Amino acid sequence: MSGRRSPLKDGVNMDLVAILGLLIGVGAIVVGNVVEGGTTAHLIQTAAAMIVLGGTAGATMLSFPPKDLLNAFNSLGMVFSKKDHDPRLIIEDSVNILIQARRMGLIALQPQIMEIENSFLRKGLNLVVDGMPPRMIRDILDQEISTFETGMRRSAKVFETAGGYAPTIGILGAVLGLIQVMSNVADPSKIGSGISVAFVATIYGVGSANLILLPIAKRIISRMNDRIYVMDLIVEGVLGVESGINPYFLRSKLNSFLEDREKTA
Repeated sequence: MSGRRSPLKDGVNMDLVAILGLLIGVGAIVVGNVVEGGTTAHLIQTAAAMIVLGGTAGATMLSFPPKDLLNAFNSLGMVFSKKDHDPRLIIEDSVNILIQARRMGLIALQPQIMEIENSFLRKGLNLVVDGMPPRMIRDILDQEISTFETGMRRSAKVFETAGGYAPTIGILGAVLGLIQVMSNVADPSKIGSGISVAFVATIYGVGSANLILLPIAKRIISRMNDRIYVMDLIVEGVLGVESGINPYFLRSKLNSFLEDREKTA
């Protein structure tokens, strides 16, 4: 392996596109309100926030087991961070591992394998070193991919479900605000606060769903697909190392894998 940073390591850096998208979405609402002559203070309502955020959180917690809720929270790291997995470099490293395995044997590669930070690749290569048959290696790695996909889809479903509840809870907050207005018709000083809660609760519900919760769900699915593609690529590389095929053939096979991905991207 060369001295350059390897894609086999799980280097993490912030995804500026995701953060910028969130800031633009929320900022557009705030700036639009100011342009219309309002102030940011008009959008800050403690009662509305308690109703919408608390109601949405409660309904979502009731809908899923604790494990799914915890996994959904942990999956936020995939949304706002970027994994440094360059498929072309993964192909290069897979070919390099194969070349060294053909020269020195698989057992001699074990110390090098232990230094690989990508747990999926490390697991695959360890299965090869342990002498697992190709069919079993593929089954084990495919099962891990399937488990990962199932977990990520459930995490995305948590945010998608929350995005479905939020607008409805916002309407509930609006109704509560109107009830407050109607019950204090004789006291004009309380009418304004009731109307404010009514409209701001609707904004919180619709805004949180369409600017935050639903986009997060879609982002998780997008990240999941990117990760699964890399994992599939690693599976083919690991099986190539196990078979000891000509490095040129492995490179050609993985490059065709990459070309098919780019055609459908």
